[in-house]
Amino acid sequence: MPAESFALATSTDKARSLLNRVKDSALGIVSTESFPAIIGVADAMMKSSNVYLVGYEKTGGGQCSAIVRGGVADVRMAVHAGVETGKQFGQLVSSSLIPRPMADMEKVLPILPRISELEGVGETHMSSGAIGLLETRGFPAMVGAADAMTKSAEVELISHETIGEGLCTILIRGSLSNVAIAVEAGMHEAERIGELSAVMVIPRPLNDLERSLPKVKQAKTEKPQKVQLPLKLDKRQKELMPAEAPVVEVQKQKQLDLPEPELLQAQPPTIEVQSQKPLDLPEFE
Repeated sequence: MPAESFALATSTDKARSLLNRVKDSALGIVSTESFPAIIGVADAMMKSSNVYLVGYEKTGGGQCSAIVRGGVADVRMAVHAGVETGKQFGQLVSSSLIPRPMADMEKVLPILPRISELEGVGETHMSSGAIGLLETRGFPAMVGAADAMTKSAEVELISHETIGEGLCTILIRGSLSNVAIAVEAGMHEAERIGELSAVMVIPRPLNDLERSLPKVKQAKTEKPQKVQLPLKLDKRQKELMPAEAPVVEVQKQKQLDLPEPELLQAQPPTIEVQSQKPLDLPEFE
């Protein structure tokens, strides 16, 4: 079996094994009134115990819920950490713990991950960067904050998220110092344009948390077409020379053998002098 096929099969087997464990595990849910707050809650839940983050559920009105699965003890610890984090931000709405949900619930509710989402899960080591979230009430304030954030520090825009009630969140990634500087600049710009709702800086996030964040949908780009080279490369192509104007041969007219006109000597005109008749004059005596 090729190495790539073996790696793909191994990844799929791990995903199926994790899915079977998640099906028979406990369910924990924590809800907040802000998207940055729910990301902070999810980060605290995943770092507090060995749980799997299923995802986020936006229920409208600015409320979001983080859903985790795992053992009963792990889920209980994760829910407790999420509740405390939500209280610190003053955005906590409610929480729930179900030790063993029924199979019918898993068929209807979004509380079970897909196999494609489980590939690569389990390598929960921390990254060296940080994630920043800034939420405003109104789209213009978010756009202005995003512009100020990217101009103030070397950060990368991940995406943006809307959860209703006019709440818009911009997500950035970078080093901890750059993210902190960018978030502070974005806060001032958001307050100048509109209303600032919430901010969040998550240092050293887990890979599973980064995988759950919304991503920008990039447009598909067409593949460049291959250039067909000439078959015989040893022969040099003839240089293109400017086309010469066609030479038009002017046909010589045939000379007609005409007789040359004879030159006649000009003779002086003959003047006829009429002899005058003698006058009959009388004779003098």
